[in-house]
Amino acid sequence: MSRFFVLFFVSILIDFSFSITFYLPVNLRKCLREEIHKDVLVTGEYEVGEQPNAKTNLKITDSSGHTLYSKEDALKGKFAFTTEDYDMFEVCFESKSPMGTGRAPEQQVNLDMKHGVEAKNYEEMAKVEKLKPLEVELRRLEDLSESIVNDFAYMKKREEEMRDTNESTNTRVLYFSIFSMCCLIGLATWQVFYLRRFFKAKKLIE
Repeated sequence: MSRFFVLFFVSILIDFSFSITFYLPVNLRKCLREEIHKDVLVTGEYEVGEQPNAKTNLKITDSSGHTLYSKEDALKGKFAFTTEDYDMFEVCFESKSPMGTGRAPEQQVNLDMKHGVEAKNYEEMAKVEKLKPLEVELRRLEDLSESIVNDFAYMKKREEEMRDTNESTNTRVLYFSIFSMCCLIGLATWQVFYLRRFFKAKKLIE
């Protein structure tokens, strides 16, 4: 029972889903950003309130500017894509109207996004593969376990990369400090000999 509770608690932290409602002014653009791991299924459902003489466009892109989903005059619909790499993804709604902003009311936008285990339709999977309820739950726990292992592997990789970067930076700082000290010692030695020769030339010292 305790293992199941821990697994369920970790699933809340890792497999993220959210539903958000906001208002989009006319001739303005609003974007939502989220970091998602590699090879993760992302699904979403949106609904935009109708506005006369206004058209709302939906566009989903990654940090490189690649378009993953695009829809003009988006009023209601669904989207789905699988991430190819760990990246920052941006979901943008843009309202356009030739009439200008004026006093036009804002459009209400409802967005429901899921990714990871939460995005998979296990009910449909059960119908296709003719799985029993217990088998469906085991399949879900199996996918959840795989997701947790992948996330921990990714965090371990990031920790190794940060540790290597830290060690490399420390080594460079050490070498730079030694070089700076050698330069200062050399400069100080040169100043001593130069001043000694100068004072001898002026016969201030013997």
